Amino acid sequence: MYQPGILGRRERVCKPWTVALTTTAVLLALAVLIGLLVYFLVYEEKTHYYQASFWIPSIKYSSDLSEEQSKLQINLKQKINNEIDVIFQRSSLKHHYVKSQVVIFRPSNDGVKADILIKFQIPRKNAGTLRSQADSILNKKLQSSQSFLKRDISLPYLRDCGLGMEYPRIARIADGKPAGSNSWPWQSSLQVEGIHLCGASLIGSQWLVTSAHCFDNYKNPKLWTVSFGRTLDNPLTTRKVESIIIHENYAAHKHDDDIAVVKLSSPVLFSENLRTVCLPEATFQVLLKSKVFVTGWGALKANGPFPNSLQEVEIEIISNDVCNQVNVYGGAISSGMICAGFLTGKLDACEGDSGGPLVISDNRNKWYLLGIVSWGIDCGKENKPGIYTRVTHYRNWIKSKTNI
Repeated sequence: MYQPGILGRRERVCKPWTVALTTTAVLLALAVLIGLLVYFLVYEEKTHYYQASFWIPSIKYSSDLSEEQSKLQINLKQKINNEIDVIFQRSSLKHHYVKSQVVIFRPSNDGVKADILIKFQIPRKNAGTLRSQADSILNKKLQSSQSFLKRDISLPYLRDCGLGMEYPRIARIADGKPAGSNSWPWQSSLQVEGIHLCGASLIGSQWLVTSAHCFDNYKNPKLWTVSFGRTLDNPLTTRKVESIIIHENYAAHKHDDDIAVVKLSSPVLFSENLRTVCLPEATFQVLLKSKVFVTGWGALKANGPFPNSLQEVEIEIISNDVCNQVNVYGGAISSGMICAGFLTGKLDACEGDSGGPLVISDNRNKWYLLGIVSWGIDCGKENKPGIYTRVTHYRNWIKSKTNI
């Protein structure tokens, strides 16, 4: 049987040099691709931050150091940054050092303590050794020189939670007075399509706690974004939401178990303006009539306008027994709730403050999250104080979901 021919088929004969060039080009392309993969996986430089705490015995602490843009604060920050610049620009990390930033000054028994962030651009494969290298450089330099900076062996205060700048000035949400700068660095805004709907509190680099009822209408995490900073229209930073975990027993038609935690798409970097609030232990007790603060971007009065700047109001703890009286809330307050405000009214949270923090300070100006804005009747109405989700009641639940 004859094999049929293939009509019209024409074979192209390649010259040897053409084959060689093609092969070389393919090999070069593969080499470049492999090199890029190796670079991005191993050598790509990423931003890393080193936290350090310094003691300055030669300077006595002054309240001016807590006043933003005061001459004393500006000058001391510049002096410290210049010192850190010199240390690392003359070190083995000189090609990776970017800058330093003084985050906060705090009083010491014998001087001033300063917490700083030091920024590096360093290959991912070397990131694990950054801390030991930076520690070694700082210790060697500061021990062998006459620098005005001394290492503070305690952990940087930045790692701590609940650090407000100062006990804030009293301002009423109803009066529309803005909160003090940097006073509430854990406050965040939960938004849908750029519109503020609820407040929330930062409890970890990637976790917020808020009210479950904030998600009654929008349950899809992809719809939500989170902004940080004192103003809504010019946020300090923003994050997308990765997941929303609502308490299993929450029901929209009830007020009980009104709590949720939100996981951010990526961690935030702590700074002077962005920091966590402390979570109290389940056994934490608060005295009646204790002064507490609630903050948010909610309405300035019932059916009133919404502010762009964060508002604060100082109120006080009221016993559940009082709030359960017939002329107040008639038995609607459960053990998982906390009542705060005044029976005389006026000072209160309002619409849009939901999910935001109710906080109390200890004698070290360390702030703890006592409650989460949950519900109430009207805003600042007589005999109708605000009702908050009691955080201590849900402390173990929070830990089970976030490991915080």
